[in-house]
Amino acid sequence: MGPWDVLVLGELNADVVVSGGDVEPAFGEVERIAERAALTIGASGAIFACAAARLGLRVGYVGVVGDDPVGRFMLGALAERGVDVGLCRTDPSLPTGLSVILTRPHDRAIITALGTTEALVADDVPAAALAATRHLHVASLYLQHGLRPGVPALFAAARRAGATTSLDTNWDPSERWDALDAVLAETDVFMPNAAEATQIARAQMPEEALDRLPVETVAVKLGAHGAIARRGPERAAATPPAVEVVDTTGAGDAFDAGLLAGLLGGYALPEALRLAVACGALSTRAAGGTAAQATLQEAESVRGPA
Repeated sequence: MGPWDVLVLGELNADVVVSGGDVEPAFGEVERIAERAALTIGASGAIFACAAARLGLRVGYVGVVGDDPVGRFMLGALAERGVDVGLCRTDPSLPTGLSVILTRPHDRAIITALGTTEALVADDVPAAALAATRHLHVASLYLQHGLRPGVPALFAAARRAGATTSLDTNWDPSERWDALDAVLAETDVFMPNAAEATQIARAQMPEEALDRLPVETVAVKLGAHGAIARRGPERAAATPPAVEVVDTTGAGDAFDAGLLAGLLGGYALPEALRLAVACGALSTRAAGGTAAQATLQEAESVRGPA
């Protein structure tokens, strides 16, 4: 078991990414013609895990799939990308989750069938696993209803074992943005996007959210405008390199991987943020969340001067 640089607790659904042509759906039995469709690795946690492994980190994963072709695809695809899936389990009573993503260059629409996403629970995480990792990351907290109540205790246990912790809640489908106090109290790095940060912090602007969120290190993703971050009283900002955007799916997860790779590698906050923004931007060069993820060398070459 392990050792890992990062252990991810996350959902395991695949993505069907539809792009090009007319991707605006219409009811009334109207058929639209798109240019491309692909079955790819989905789920915020899984895309993050692949990005982190691509950057050279040792990554383990804890998640649940169904006993079906989609679940086998997900486990195989993660393993091919160097992610340790030995702690993932199969639940034959549920289907693996699946998302349909209709994507344009700077926007997308997502419809998700949760499947096994809600099946992961805190008891799926062995205590020994928390002692075998340098860092514990949770993605899509608002979708993981089975895991969510146990995350504060898991984070606390990981920190007692010497690990650091991070969280990316992603969007809250209920739009209540509540019940985060306990988990944020045990979070070392919080990485929301601007809309999530302002909703959670009850703030008007991302800059205001930086000060209100009760976490030592907060990075707020600003899409095409880059990102801002705070660690204690220190602040940083970064803008992305110019790339030809094909699909923004997974860009935030690639950003998360870049930021943590930098921080775990001993980078100062400004350098880690520039690396994160470079990773996010480079990931948009191809359809799907993982096809264009950067190596550390690629991201370093475009992240800008210190």
